[in-house]
Amino acid sequence: MEKITPEEGASIRAASEEVSLQFRSLIDTADVDTIKHTQHQILGRLQDSNAVLSHFNEYSEQCYAELSGEFARKTRLLKSIKSDLDHIFTKLRSMKTKLKATYPDAFPDSATSEMLDKRPDLDSPLQ
Repeated sequence: MEKITPEEGASIRAASEEVSLQFRSLIDTADVDTIKHTQHQILGRLQDSNAVLSHFNEYSEQCYAELSGEFARKTRLLKSIKSDLDHIFTKLRSMKTKLKATYPDAFPDSATSEMLDKRPDLDSPLQ
């Protein structure tokens, strides 16, 4: 790389100062101050939002810690109930099959059972 002579350095420095002055003349100081003020306000709002979110996260973590044990217990209870019901319905199906084999007239076919069943359909909307 070539060495710069003192005259070239002074020339480059003068050119840099001229370019800098030209750029400064393009920008209004009041506009820059307004932008700085707006950025400062935005920074304050973002810091406030960050503080609120941090507080909410701490609160949520505390609530989760309090409730997670209860949720786990309730989940185990529901799984146990489901298992019990599955066992009960399996037994009922088996008993129904045995009864149907022993007493074939005890369970009417589907057409007859619809006629005999006068219960309301709970799945259909009320009118």
